Amino acid sequence: MRKFIPLTVLLALFACAAVCPPGAQAALKITEAYGPGPGEFSLATGSPGELGLLKVLGEAFGQKEKARLNWVKAGSGESLDLLKEKSVDMIMVHAPKAEKAALDEGWAVNHALIGSNEFYIVGPRKDPALVAKAKSAAEAYARIAGAQAKFFSRGDNSGTHKKELAIWKTAEISPAGDWYIVHKGFMKDVLLRANAEQGYFMTDSSTWAAVKKDVKGLKILFRGDKFLVNTYHTLCQPEGATPGAAMAAKFIAFVGSPAGQKIIRAFGKKEHGASLYNDAAYARQYE
Repeated sequence: MRKFIPLTVLLALFACAAVCPPGAQAALKITEAYGPGPGEFSLATGSPGELGLLKVLGEAFGQKEKARLNWVKAGSGESLDLLKEKSVDMIMVHAPKAEKAALDEGWAVNHALIGSNEFYIVGPRKDPALVAKAKSAAEAYARIAGAQAKFFSRGDNSGTHKKELAIWKTAEISPAGDWYIVHKGFMKDVLLRANAEQGYFMTDSSTWAAVKKDVKGLKILFRGDKFLVNTYHTLCQPEGATPGAAMAAKFIAFVGSPAGQKIIRAFGKKEHGASLYNDAAYARQYE
């Protein structure tokens, strides 16, 4: 005997498909939310959320605008994908070439510099690859590869991974072998593993400042190459593209305002003795 689906059920299914397409924001896994609402918007980023900067910014903005920031934890590559799919309202990333492509293709707007940090190459205190003798990031990587010393890669298309690959390309090396370990995790997790297994890793200065007390087997072995400066930008949906696009644009304006920049300059000073991020005025010299 044939079974028929009631017309009302079919109409409900079609309605859901219309308002909840694949990649829709309703299906997103929210990592944390900041601010009281009722207005809301979603933001994808990695370390600024993991280290707590996003919470401070989100709560200050939320009180001002009666909004809730829904943070989706994702590296720069995944964040860009989510924005392109219209799964989030905005992103905070450090992947300059991919950011430019997003603007050129027209699916992202409101590209704003908000601050910076830098990358450090850290490793075992004994430094078996003699990375501390390097004169550039590329030479540091070449020394690690030459010694086949254990090196950890995020391997996740994040901004950090993109920068790592660019350094290997400059060094004219295609890393491969047992010494080259792809972890596919966020910054803090990989840093903790590098400490446990005594390997090299490229971490951002913000995470290092926050986590260094827990990775005493590692030390900074190379820093200072201008190529390792890490500038952060925002991008959001074009007006009307997603329900939270307008609120996201307001948040970008807030982060770039004197109040938002003051939060960035001060973040981490009380707990770690120094700010974890530089403000946009400082970062502009590296644009």
